[in-house]
Amino acid sequence: MSPSNVPAEVDPAVRQAVDRRVAAPRGSVADGLVSRIGGALNAHAVYGAPVERAGVTVIPVAKVAFGFGSGAGEGGPDTRGAGDGAGGGGTAVPLGFIEIRDDGAAFVPIRRPAKAIVIPLAFIAGATAVGIVSTVMKRRAIALRR
Repeated sequence: MSPSNVPAEVDPAVRQAVDRRVAAPRGSVADGLVSRIGGALNAHAVYGAPVERAGVTVIPVAKVAFGFGSGAGEGGPDTRGAGDGAGGGGTAVPLGFIEIRDDGAAFVPIRRPAKAIVIPLAFIAGATAVGIVSTVMKRRAIALRR
């Protein structure tokens, strides 16, 4: 947010705090975090180091995701304040590998049969539970009418 984006009706103390934050030099906690972790966001984060054995080269492939967040704070007129903070995290999920042979290259996906089974089974279990609860509720309603 730039100082020109602060509405005119904002308290002058808040306006000053925003102005200080906007004009603050680079080097904040968030900048440091992004520069350190952001340096890992490159092709090596997705494609692992190639491994060669018996004329076959294998390159691992993964899906990598990162997230960042930061915060700040200031004191109020009646409080002693401070603040700052930042955080981030990431995950890497193996997807498969690229297999390179003399006659060509192919991507070989890693299949996850447990995932393919668990999701449909969870859906079936949920639908069954809804059906049982619905039947029980209908029978209770009929019994209460008698």
